[in-house]
Amino acid sequence: MSLTGTPFLLTTVALVVVALVLPLALWGRIGGPKLVRQAARLLMLLFAQVTAIAMVFVIVNNANGLFDNWDDLLGTGDHVRAAADLGPDGTGGKNLDAAPKNPQKFKPASDKRMGPGVQETQFKGHISGVEGEVYVWLPPQYDDPAYKDKKFPVVEVLPGFPGSAKAWFGTLEVGSQLKPMMEKGEVEPFIIVAPRTTLLGDVDTGCANIPGKVNADTWLSVDVRKMVTDTFRAQEKPEGWAVAGYSAGAHCATRLAVAHPDRYRAGVSLSGYNDPAGEPASLTAKTPELRDENNPLKMLQRAKTPPHVALFVSGAEGDGYQGGMALKQAAKPPTTVYVTKVPAGAGGHGTAVWKRQVPDVFRWLSQQIKP
Repeated sequence: MSLTGTPFLLTTVALVVVALVLPLALWGRIGGPKLVRQAARLLMLLFAQVTAIAMVFVIVNNANGLFDNWDDLLGTGDHVRAAADLGPDGTGGKNLDAAPKNPQKFKPASDKRMGPGVQETQFKGHISGVEGEVYVWLPPQYDDPAYKDKKFPVVEVLPGFPGSAKAWFGTLEVGSQLKPMMEKGEVEPFIIVAPRTTLLGDVDTGCANIPGKVNADTWLSVDVRKMVTDTFRAQEKPEGWAVAGYSAGAHCATRLAVAHPDRYRAGVSLSGYNDPAGEPASLTAKTPELRDENNPLKMLQRAKTPPHVALFVSGAEGDGYQGGMALKQAAKPPTTVYVTKVPAGAGGHGTAVWKRQVPDVFRWLSQQIKP
């Protein structure tokens, strides 16, 4: 039974009803010695508490897109086939421009909570050694005959940790929010791509390449990127690409944008952090060396050539704002950093806050990404 499916949700609701009815029906009818009666009543109370917690968890999980399946919940999922040392640029020395096109087959997304127009595929990264699902939403102009020769800009969207690749479409409703804005010309007609980011069970990869462990950076910035340009009418140059994320995904987005100005022109961080230690489960927080290498603030500070990239950083006091201001102070042209402060009491560190920011984020991206 699917963790996020309606049958499992209804099962938890039914169990809660049973847990409430049992004490009412049997409390005074339990026979036997006093110790047996007390033990039976205690078990009924524990059953009621466990079923109530399970139901609330399922509702919260479905609403926020935390765990996609049982493997993600139990920490038993492994989407890494190999993790070779791919070198500083994460390509393993392969010339991607010379590689033949290999279009991927997509089908309509099976989870209808993501809204109309979302497609999905299971994809094996040819360089990263990672495999997982990728979701794609095409703008309303994509199938318009007037745009048949147009290549569209792309935004790669990343969830937090734990987090599901579905969350941007389901919880944040990015497709349903942007479709009318694109039809009115308020924002550019972006292709939106959501790849799996939970690759190693209950461990956050930090979207980094760690030889012998995982090549998450290459999965996101090389393999998925090339698959999209091979399959769809998507722009190939960095001027047509951006990456956006919230929470741990925000840290990833900033890190990827700063590390790869040759692949992304803009990065969006919603309630993110710079120091990987902001997510204790992150592989990049395990040693001082990894923390330093994968901290986008330190990456900016030590860059001999400032990256040609624009960053949008949004956060509340103590939840991303100070990190954004530090990036802004460290940035040197052509790097630009726009920081916006989330008011206190706006909703905290949660999807409701990030959902409200979607229109502003894509208006900003429309100014940064070449149409």
